[in-house]
Amino acid sequence: MRSLFARLSPDRHSTTLDSLSAGNDDPSDSARGAQLVRHWARRQNVSVVPWLRSGSPFPPIEAALDDPNGLLAAGGDLSPGRLLAAYRQGIFPWYNEAQPILWWSPDPRTVLFVAEFRPPRSLRRVVRQRRFEIRVDTAFRSVMAGCAEPRGGQSGTWITPAVIDAYTVLHRQGHAHSVEAWRDGELAGGLYGVTIGRMFYGESMFARQTDASKVALVNLVAVLGRLGMPLIDCQQETAHLARFGARPVARRVFADWLSRLVNSPEPAEDWTAAARATADQA
Repeated sequence: MRSLFARLSPDRHSTTLDSLSAGNDDPSDSARGAQLVRHWARRQNVSVVPWLRSGSPFPPIEAALDDPNGLLAAGGDLSPGRLLAAYRQGIFPWYNEAQPILWWSPDPRTVLFVAEFRPPRSLRRVVRQRRFEIRVDTAFRSVMAGCAEPRGGQSGTWITPAVIDAYTVLHRQGHAHSVEAWRDGELAGGLYGVTIGRMFYGESMFARQTDASKVALVNLVAVLGRLGMPLIDCQQETAHLARFGARPVARRVFADWLSRLVNSPEPAEDWTAAARATADQA
């Protein structure tokens, strides 16, 4: 099943993005990589994004390219500090194994307001049937591995072993969570995302059984509602997301919401307790 928080490997801009493969995110090669990228850009007469060195800040999100939409920077690393700094500003990593780390902030940005979530009637019926046992944060790494599994029509995945390691660290620090759908003792599907303050960034979801990831989404929305977290960042627009009430907003509007939510106090209740409390409400 295709992810609701869909980020496939970014191959469709291969001419521009493959040029960035000239360097890598090894600090010893960063200066050479940046020099090669600039040289390529001059020859092709195209815009090129900044190359992030260790400790260097992100450019303002308004500097992101229009084509490919939202490409902001390359290089850097996936350390917890770098990732959290990115998400606070509405920036996320997305790249394939042949490329350096690429950082994005597209315009418009697809979001789902918790109060606007509209599951189809057929899905509400599946939820009431309780086919799946919902758990929170019991198999985070396994959920990421499930999201990285090959899917039809997809040539690769951006969820590499390095990405799984990086987000697992965020999970251990309390900044990333998983909602899991289990059936007969097996992980049938689930989703994961990043949290800062009262903001939730949806990353990816998967299903090995029909409707498993959708039921996990229903329960995620219930948990977020209880925790007072009103917004899900879905990143990219899809018709599938629109069925659930997601809609695109201008990047500047998203940034305004973001600045308020990431600076709001974190919920006092933890995710496990919130999941138990909402088990009969989803």
